[in-house]
Amino acid sequence: QVQLVESGGGSVQAGGSLRLSCRVSGYTYRLAWFRQAPGKEREWVAVIWTAGGTTLYADSVKGRFTISQDKAEKTVYLQMNSLKPEDTAMYYCAAKPQSGGGWDTASEYAYWGQGTQVTVSS
Repeated sequence: QVQLVESGGGSVQAGGSLRLSCRVSGYTYRLAWFRQAPGKEREWVAVIWTAGGTTLYADSVKGRFTISQDKAEKTVYLQMNSLKPEDTAMYYCAAKPQSGGGWDTASEYAYWGQGTQVTVSS
């Protein structure tokens, strides 16, 4: 059983930064961040394969967001810089214990955190 607990959301002005944390209990093969704005579908943001540390990013956040992990702390981070109003959303971390499947597809992830709100004002 995998449990995920997010923290670190908040309100910032455009151009600011936030760091989200996802504390993980249990084994995960890969862990991703998704976000969902009101009235929109859940959108994949970034993913990390926990064994080797390989990362991938959505085009909308590439160059601004960084996903990383601290294995000792059992925590995955999402560093968000140069934030824009369109980054406003509820952010979720999601875990997949097994290999396979699409890394950017929400339905592939069996375990989800409770979400943390990020609000960026212009």
